[in-house]
Amino acid sequence: MIRYQAPWIVPISGPPIRDGWVVVDRDRIVALGGPTTGDRIWRSTSGLRDMPLRDVVVMPGLVNAHTHLELSHMRDEVPPSPGFVAWIRGVMAARRQRPDPRSVEIMSGIEHGIAESVACGTALVGDISNTLATFESLAHSPLAGVVFYELIRFNAPEPAALVEAAEAEILALPKSDRLRASLAAHAPYSVAPLVFRAIRKAVDRDAFTPCSVHLSESVEELEFIRTGGGPWRVLLEEIGAWDPAWVPPGVSPVQFLDDAGFLGANVLAVHGVQMTLDDLGRLKARGTTLVTCPRSNGHTGAGAPPLQDFYDAGVRVAVGTDSLASAPDLNVFAELATMHALAPAVPASSLLQSATLDGARALGFDAEYGSIEPGKRARLIAVDFADDDDDVEEYLVSGVAAEQIRWLEESLKSEV
Repeated sequence: MIRYQAPWIVPISGPPIRDGWVVVDRDRIVALGGPTTGDRIWRSTSGLRDMPLRDVVVMPGLVNAHTHLELSHMRDEVPPSPGFVAWIRGVMAARRQRPDPRSVEIMSGIEHGIAESVACGTALVGDISNTLATFESLAHSPLAGVVFYELIRFNAPEPAALVEAAEAEILALPKSDRLRASLAAHAPYSVAPLVFRAIRKAVDRDAFTPCSVHLSESVEELEFIRTGGGPWRVLLEEIGAWDPAWVPPGVSPVQFLDDAGFLGANVLAVHGVQMTLDDLGRLKARGTTLVTCPRSNGHTGAGAPPLQDFYDAGVRVAVGTDSLASAPDLNVFAELATMHALAPAVPASSLLQSATLDGARALGFDAEYGSIEPGKRARLIAVDFADDDDDVEEYLVSGVAAEQIRWLEESLKSEV
């Protein structure tokens, strides 16, 4: 066993501990505390090795609840756009240039994306994949998480068969206690109502949980769901995906999916840039987690998410970076800094919980990740902190921490 001692321990499940310590036995957390909580008992424990760490904060590894690792090769390829559909057209054009989803370039991009995530202190991911190409690479990485097999089909002639085929692909994947696969619906403007229903049925069978959907991301989405027109209608017709039998619901995208019975406690609703207070109330009532990716939203032309409203409404909020096609990096600390700038009144402790424990809960991994508690995995990071300021949580969401991250075992090596 090793007892790591640090100027600050930020367990997330409780307040920060000054001059704290955490005991690790192999890859599990055994205990934690401060100068007045069991320090004397642990000092006398046989076989315990003390490891003092200087000028760092120890905290749980971060949770990137929404990313697209298979788009990592598109870094800097799709420029910022004033409108979301225009940006999507750029992504589609870039993907057409690489029709093989497992080409050397794409697979190399996935590996680089995974390595960058780990280097940025991420322990757990919610990865969106249209091909399952990321699963094997993730299975061989230090990351844990869920690979969401995302279905896109607006004019599906056989919705049940489409979902059953996707289920079969998931069942054929290797089993892992750190990595799971589940189904996801892309968005209300790209998935037929009967496909949503079939995915919901699969999720309800508990074989494939949780589930993910892009929701209320752009004004174009709102227009399409209310009226059936606008840029999304034009694009669907252009690519031959329009269904003339589809009738616009005439409500918000959130109400549309809520009325259809799709929303629930095991659903991650991603983005929410255009959500109203009524929409947020529906998410809270269903226990749905809202995953925010503000840096990506600015790049794609979706706008700035109403983060203060998210927290004021009492919705569980998690954090994602989205892909390297729309974000400069996969650093969740950088995402937290943007969130803090957009909603300075939201407590730093709430932002940190969104980037750790709430993300782990949304992905179904909160028994193992997201906080420093006895019994959980010791996937802990050390963040350099030499500041005299006592508000360590404020420091962690300021953006400075994004460049000063090490895994705890790396700190151990540096101390030897």
